Amino acid sequence: MTNLEITNLFSVKGKTVLITGGSRGIGLMMASTFVKNGAKVYISSRNAEVCKAVEAELSKVGDCIAIPADLSTTEGQQKLVEEINAKEDAIDVLINNAGANWSAPFSEYPEKGYDKVMAINTKPIFFLTQALLPLLEKAATIETPARVINVGSIDGLRVSAIDNSAYGMSKAAVHHLTKILAIKFAGKGITVNAIAPGPFPSKMTKSMLDNVQPMIENANPLKRIGRAGDMGGIAVFLASDAGSYLNGAIIPVDGGIHLMSPM
Repeated sequence: MTNLEITNLFSVKGKTVLITGGSRGIGLMMASTFVKNGAKVYISSRNAEVCKAVEAELSKVGDCIAIPADLSTTEGQQKLVEEINAKEDAIDVLINNAGANWSAPFSEYPEKGYDKVMAINTKPIFFLTQALLPLLEKAATIETPARVINVGSIDGLRVSAIDNSAYGMSKAAVHHLTKILAIKFAGKGITVNAIAPGPFPSKMTKSMLDNVQPMIENANPLKRIGRAGDMGGIAVFLASDAGSYLNGAIIPVDGGIHLMSPM
């Protein structure tokens, strides 16, 4: 029977977690939360210097290991998989968070922009999850599942007023893949869910927030953008015993903005 004491129900202590795109923005929010709550966290991102700097900072409070890799390439994905396999016999949680955007009007959208968005937002989720499935299976039981957590977006749930059609399409694909894998992996003792964030401070959203943050906050039912605890909290919930019966869910973390008409 699950221990219903709050400190056990939501605990991630001792879990091994891999977070792609874990050195900045939403990924860093999640990585910091897991490390500070006793998980062993691997972070990966393309920028080796930033990745190592985050490793050094988070290692002051817990267990964080950086594996720099460019996940937009097959070689980068293979590098990450090989290093994780060399270091771990099993992983409890895989968080597919690495993402990119390219803003341009639909009539002028370049093929290189489309390819970049798809190469980072969708392809690595498919093939990293495939390659890391054996490590997830080794950690998995029906009572205590291993977890795959995909980071989508509210732009995969709605049509945004911002002209980012390829980005929205890629995130909708992430959401649908989440549902497919939830069914395929459930019998293996692995749950698959997605978080669909709204506006959070990050490198990707900096330009937008610098220009229109007050307008975005005013349009949000809760009148603010996301905070680190909002993202870290939902990720820890999904990875803990409290979230072990949730499977195939797409969870908006946006203050309700996805319910509103596009701005």
